[in-house]
Amino acid sequence: MTGPYGVGIGWRPEIAGFVAELPGLRFVEVVAESVPATGPLPPGLAQLRERAVTVVPHGVRLSLGGAEPVDPARIAHLAAVAQRVDAPLVSEHIAFVRAGGLEAGHLLPLPRSREAVDAVCANVARAQADLPVPIALEPIAALVDWPDDELDEADFLTEILDRTGALLLLDVANVYANARNRGSDPLALLDRLPLDRVGYVHVAGGAERGGFYHDTHTDPVPPAVLELVGALCARRRPPALLLERDGDYPPAAQLRAELDALAAAAGFPAVT
Repeated sequence: MTGPYGVGIGWRPEIAGFVAELPGLRFVEVVAESVPATGPLPPGLAQLRERAVTVVPHGVRLSLGGAEPVDPARIAHLAAVAQRVDAPLVSEHIAFVRAGGLEAGHLLPLPRSREAVDAVCANVARAQADLPVPIALEPIAALVDWPDDELDEADFLTEILDRTGALLLLDVANVYANARNRGSDPLALLDRLPLDRVGYVHVAGGAERGGFYHDTHTDPVPPAVLELVGALCARRRPPALLLERDGDYPPAAQLRAELDALAAAAGFPAVT
């Protein structure tokens, strides 16, 4: 996205009323598969567009990291949703969700191999050919690494971005989760990523379970993730940061406090 959009929130039907009442809101993200290609938009989403709030469709089912070519019908749906909401860009994950006709129901991590880079780049090119707007690619949180990794995370992501020309959807919560679970330094990763390619940023909460930090999207954003947001913005502030919350919604006052804390960490105006 071009220009500073500031802080936004993931639009979900369960919190549509809360989102509609945020006076300074300039952008939201919606799960692309939840928006029909034709017919009425979900209640509340059309009203946001009437307020000139930017809507970014976020895909979760393309399976860009799959060995099989991405389904043209899924690309067509994402393209239609982008046109319906007049989106400046769309986003999807560097992950796979299906193989051999089986649906995993989850975003699964790729081995960081040359073969995986080729598969992702081929599928991104197929998507780009039919999308009316740019696409931003989001690396996912992963509890473990594949044993046959050939590239580290920074080189893996940078090669995909360079070869495709895609933008980066940087999930700071994923960066924190991966670094904590791997025992690595999240700042070291930020320093090696092409931050000038960041389209926007995700921020979400998580929780410690069984010795691992899980990126849950149902827990409050921990202070360490907000500190990482500040460190990112000190290096290069992205045009927009989005609070993701996908369930176990807290009272409105708590959600407003999380948005305020994110705005403060990033140096953007409050939207509440």
